[in-house]
Amino acid sequence: MADAAPRARQPPSWADIPRDLAGMVLRLLPARADRVRFAAVCPQWRAAARQLPLPPPLPLLALPDGSFYSLPNGERFRFPGFGCAGYKSACCGRWLVFPRDDGCYLVDPFAGASVALPPLSRVRLRPPNAVPKYVRLPGMSLFHPYATWMHIQDPKKVPVINKIIMCSPNLVAAFAGSTLVDAGQNSQIIVCQPGASSWSVRAKDPCKLFEDMAFYQGKLYVLARDENLLLVNISQDPATGDPQISRFGQVINGEPWHSTIMPGDASDKKKLYLVELGGTLLMVRRKVCCRLVGETVVAAQSEFEVFKADWEQSRWVNLATLGDGQILFLGRPCSRAMSASQYGMPGDQIFFLDDVLENNCKEYSYDEETTSVSVYDMKSGEVSSPLPMVWKHEIILPTWMFPWE
Repeated sequence: MADAAPRARQPPSWADIPRDLAGMVLRLLPARADRVRFAAVCPQWRAAARQLPLPPPLPLLALPDGSFYSLPNGERFRFPGFGCAGYKSACCGRWLVFPRDDGCYLVDPFAGASVALPPLSRVRLRPPNAVPKYVRLPGMSLFHPYATWMHIQDPKKVPVINKIIMCSPNLVAAFAGSTLVDAGQNSQIIVCQPGASSWSVRAKDPCKLFEDMAFYQGKLYVLARDENLLLVNISQDPATGDPQISRFGQVINGEPWHSTIMPGDASDKKKLYLVELGGTLLMVRRKVCCRLVGETVVAAQSEFEVFKADWEQSRWVNLATLGDGQILFLGRPCSRAMSASQYGMPGDQIFFLDDVLENNCKEYSYDEETTSVSVYDMKSGEVSSPLPMVWKHEIILPTWMFPWE
């Protein structure tokens, strides 16, 4: 009897790649979009992408038209079947802020989740028996320096959110201010619990020039224009369980840098950021060289200085380097630090967006019609724009998103 014909040998399957080899491939993919494509190959690769410990991917850049750019190559994409157009800003890394009536809601485009926040016309004084310094009537001006609000009936007078972070599943904090006062930076701090009916504000607190805030090691910190760092103590309302601000405590005394007038009607403007890096709280001071052209202030080159919080001496200490291949991503809504050495990127770099002068867009302009992501090298002091994404200054500014949070 003749021997049976040999069976055709099946070609090896991509699914047969060992798990450790798949992990080596994944670690070489800094872009989240590439990791998503990897996971879409087969169930085995999808399981590897979910289960293997991986360094965080590089952040995404979100634009208000609903498009996203993926670093490091600047690939443009959209979330299929999910509308992200029309967001107002970003909140705490992976959330986008969308307007809702006079309030807002948060959307996580990666998980398709949403969180409702109270309308900004409904703000409660804490403690509840406090009396504002000035009697409030419907439609009257909101932001006298020593005024707080309770219920705002005139929609034109409702405050706007200039900065918002989700500190925990039970606590959201925000800067609320008026676009009519000092470019929207003259603000008060309001807090709420997601899904609550109103925000909470501490009675009789004056509006201040707040630059940034951060939820650091379980505590809320705010940075003022004078570079003082304040600790916001938050307690719980014994009657409702809602969060409320109990007091402020100054933990670092700032030595503020002041704008200087230079030849040719030029001057420096500044913007401050708070960023956590490896368990250390950093303050980043950005100086923008501006010149006066007629009645318009034109923004040009940026320089940066980085400081770390010295808690024992109650002061900011200048840093010449970030160390260990660290880079910073700075943006008004959201800033983060991360290590990029595993992706072959040099350290001591600051990726930043043109978000210093946007609040006063009628008074400020830029040298160029379009802009992109710029990179500041802390070693050389040089600024470059190596990435291909480009958008116009006149649109609402983009924001960083960090999908691993």
